[in-house]
Amino acid sequence: MGISSLSLSLLLAATPLAVQPVSSPVDAEPIAEVHYLRMLQSDDLAQLQQACRDAARFGLKQRLQDLRDRLMLVAPAPQPFAVVTANTSALLACKAPESAQRVLSRYGPGSALERQEWLVLSWRAAAAALDHQRAILALRRLAEGDLSRLERVQLPLVETATGLTITRLALDQLAEHEAAAGRIDRAAAVALSAPSFGREGAARLARAALWLEELGQNDATNLLETALDQAAAAEAWSLAEDLLKIQLRLERKAGGDGARPRARLERLATRLDDRYTLWQLIREDSDRTAIEERRLELERQLRSPRGLGGSSSLGESD
Repeated sequence: MGISSLSLSLLLAATPLAVQPVSSPVDAEPIAEVHYLRMLQSDDLAQLQQACRDAARFGLKQRLQDLRDRLMLVAPAPQPFAVVTANTSALLACKAPESAQRVLSRYGPGSALERQEWLVLSWRAAAAALDHQRAILALRRLAEGDLSRLERVQLPLVETATGLTITRLALDQLAEHEAAAGRIDRAAAVALSAPSFGREGAARLARAALWLEELGQNDATNLLETALDQAAAAEAWSLAEDLLKIQLRLERKAGGDGARPRARLERLATRLDDRYTLWQLIREDSDRTAIEERRLELERQLRSPRGLGGSSSLGESD
């Protein structure tokens, strides 16, 4: 892995994540069979969801399948919206996003609040199934033609073992679904459709810069400078290192020597005592020096017609 590689933190930030709720703290063993069978026969969606989380946590595939089958029968249409959403959430906990989408299709949301919840659940099901097209459709419907709306919507990504729900802005998720679907131009447009601030804004600009580079456009440098300013203001130094590595790679790719971003990266790595990055820089310098020395040696040989491998060493028959 060379100095131009992105660190894990930025790679994770640029990846659309499937929604996989994780159970809250439980015993080190799955629910006892007798209790599980009682829950399986229950009509209580909360109990069924708890059983789903337990089965998913311990990888009990047969229980998951039985619970999925039960959830598809326990609340047949028509049902109130609250029942539909509870059933959908339970199926998502059972790792059955396609079934969750079928349950959602049984209900047409009425009020604006119901519609928003219905669309977020539709996105969760699509994201869990890695169905980027359907995820894009749900989020664009949620935006109602105004992408800035998505900056006010936090989407649940994962629920930790302590019950904390990790969220992410819907705008960032939409951009990454577009990129995952192969529409890099739309991904960049979405990322740049709203002002960016702080650490999240800096990471968003970095992704936009990479997408623009992929499209062959020349706006990456300015975006990266803005992203660096925002990362510095937020004291997000790990992200700032990532940004400088991108900038260094892009400048060298464009034919420059990358001296300025390299010097900035070295100063920052020294300040942070990031010895791995400093080692990468030293190793890369050594490699580049060796390559340059080899190039000069080959040029010297070509200029020496009598030397081994020189331009006069070949006979006419060769």
